[in-house]
Amino acid sequence: MIITVTLNPALDKTANVDTMKTGGLNRLHDLRLDAGGKGLNVSSVISALGGNSIATGFAGGGSGEELLSLVSAKGLNADFLRIAGVTRTNLKVIDSEGELTELNEPGPKISAAEWLEMERKLSAYAKSTNTIILSGSLPSGLGIDTYQKLTTLLRRSGAEVFLDADGEALKLALKSAPNEIPNYIKPNRYELLQYFNRTDNGKTTEAELVELCCSLLEKGVQLVALSMGIDGALFVSANGTWRAQAVAVQVKSTVGAGDSMTAALAYGFEQGLDEERCFALAMAASAGACTTEGTNPPERTLVNELLSKTHITKIG
Repeated sequence: MIITVTLNPALDKTANVDTMKTGGLNRLHDLRLDAGGKGLNVSSVISALGGNSIATGFAGGGSGEELLSLVSAKGLNADFLRIAGVTRTNLKVIDSEGELTELNEPGPKISAAEWLEMERKLSAYAKSTNTIILSGSLPSGLGIDTYQKLTTLLRRSGAEVFLDADGEALKLALKSAPNEIPNYIKPNRYELLQYFNRTDNGKTTEAELVELCCSLLEKGVQLVALSMGIDGALFVSANGTWRAQAVAVQVKSTVGAGDSMTAALAYGFEQGLDEERCFALAMAASAGACTTEGTNPPERTLVNELLSKTHITKIG
């Protein structure tokens, strides 16, 4: 079973604007409301692909109730912990050129008692047959080492962990012992170079990126899925390195594209697909997400169509 964890979910309001004017009046149109948060996005895509997952996290206040209602309407299995604080609301504005502006609230403060209850909940899911996906921002009251502590706890209990985080949260999670760090990670180009304290000046070669990914394998990571936008992706595991070209689609929104890649990888592994088929599915799902409004997942029929257009090459 796949368990997705969204510690700081949000009601996502997505709207369009003809031209975004800083410091001026912006008239929005085509508003939509979604249950937001990276883990929830992942669960939605897994469902669209034909799989099952359990989405968990924190939810509180009226916005938390509305979020859970939206989750239920999608037909997703949910096991959220109710908290005293209020779930945040985020605004995402897309202009006529497709450029995205995000206005994100910080989220509620989690108490020590609420966190202890969440640890108990996740420990119950930490079995050798389960993959637990940790992704997204952290709410107030939780330290930057939260993902590190969670990963250690879950790995010690036998679960596999897929971490989609960046900055200090990623650095700390990769400082643990080899058998206590994430099995899978999905940084983008900027996040990978940031981890190694390197400036992304556009001159880093593919060979150098592969070398950096390989150094993470030496720490104990089983797969580094490096997303690179229009430049495609690199997938690096102990079995080799694959280069994937970006799939050409008409982009409506890039929101959720990375989460779709994470979802497809986790779903593919659970279905027993070989690595190359998993990587192709990840590229197709990610491209498909770019064709939808808001955080809507791509339909499986579209993903299947895009699968025929993926180009994956083993380069090492």
